[in-house]
Amino acid sequence: MSTDSTLRFGAQTDEVTSLLRIVNLVRTGEATTRPEIGKVTGLGRGVVSQRVDQAISMGFLGEGEFGASSGGRAPRTLRFRAEQGHIVICALGAAHIRVGVAALDGDILEHTHRTWDIAQGPEKTIDAVMALVEKVLGQHPGVPVWGVVVGLPGPVDFASGQPVAPPIMPGWNGFDVRTPFEERFKAPVWVDNDSNLLALGERARRRDSLADLIYCKIGSGIGAGLLSKGRIHRGANGAAGDIGHVRVSDSDAQCRCGKTGCLEAVAGGWALIRDAEEAIKEGVTTSLASKKGGLSLEEITRAAQAGDSLAITLVQKSARVAGETISALVNMFNPGVIVIGGAMGSAGEVFLAEVRQRVYELSLPLATRDLTITLSVNDEREPLRGGAELAREQLFDITFPRWFADGRPSPERVALSA
Repeated sequence: MSTDSTLRFGAQTDEVTSLLRIVNLVRTGEATTRPEIGKVTGLGRGVVSQRVDQAISMGFLGEGEFGASSGGRAPRTLRFRAEQGHIVICALGAAHIRVGVAALDGDILEHTHRTWDIAQGPEKTIDAVMALVEKVLGQHPGVPVWGVVVGLPGPVDFASGQPVAPPIMPGWNGFDVRTPFEERFKAPVWVDNDSNLLALGERARRRDSLADLIYCKIGSGIGAGLLSKGRIHRGANGAAGDIGHVRVSDSDAQCRCGKTGCLEAVAGGWALIRDAEEAIKEGVTTSLASKKGGLSLEEITRAAQAGDSLAITLVQKSARVAGETISALVNMFNPGVIVIGGAMGSAGEVFLAEVRQRVYELSLPLATRDLTITLSVNDEREPLRGGAELAREQLFDITFPRWFADGRPSPERVALSA
């Protein structure tokens, strides 16, 4: 058996490789008994027993119940000790903050949320996020944080964890989001676009590790998370999927990003609110005219479902224009599934039917032959599940060899280059 120092310095010996693989086989449920591990890995009984004992002594695995017998003595199952660490997920939107804590198997243990304007800036926002994190962690004290994920409603350079010219986040460009969380929790931190977290949450929900999927979040803003064979495609600078600022032909609508004719300026939630308020001022008959205070996107989508003609017109216009942009993605990316989420998705078939029609009209027949277009499950925990998926992927699929000998990850070891 290797010494701790040999493992600590990451020598990629057969022993280290097999130990890592055994932990991950048990973690994913691919093999949960010693005989199953031997069958999958080809390792001898004695080697398997030695590696399993070592994984147990390091705290990664534990003994479970007895499994089914195949004629002899029933083998004892093994379990991954998901309770040994927590993952903190902070999902920030344009107008809200959601925070959750998950076990290492991705199970969301606790979550909370509050309304918040992301335009208040990074310092105030991170203070508000930290307060919510302390609240949820207080429900499960005494367990170390193994990783933190922060989702932001704008482009993110995944390598640096910094937002990149986010249109609706003044003061956030280039801000070091990662360091405050690393210093507070002494754990690795990953920062990503919120649509990517939603795409990963959909992958987990479908239990499809090789999904070719596009998650389109259509709310106040518009973005897409792109999964290729189960892996997020972020692009060279984190801008992949930022479809909200694709140019719409024949539009001169002013966008919040400073340009004109962006998809978001025509089909985004804030654009629908703008158009609804203009129509009300012009005297259009609508149930929305009775709403006190400023309109919300949720009020428009509810009115559309209730049959309000103005609301239906606005939602269908948004769907048509969004469908045109999505059809271009279908031709280029050839996904198997498109999931429509965000506040606009709550309009249901009023929105979805129009998107489907435009996509099937404008996309190549081969690209749509096996395509499914569906609504998200509309569960507020989805971005939290997606964040847990991201952390688990980074911890156990990508950086595990760097830190496993220490028993838990650290920012320094996870940050090492591959």
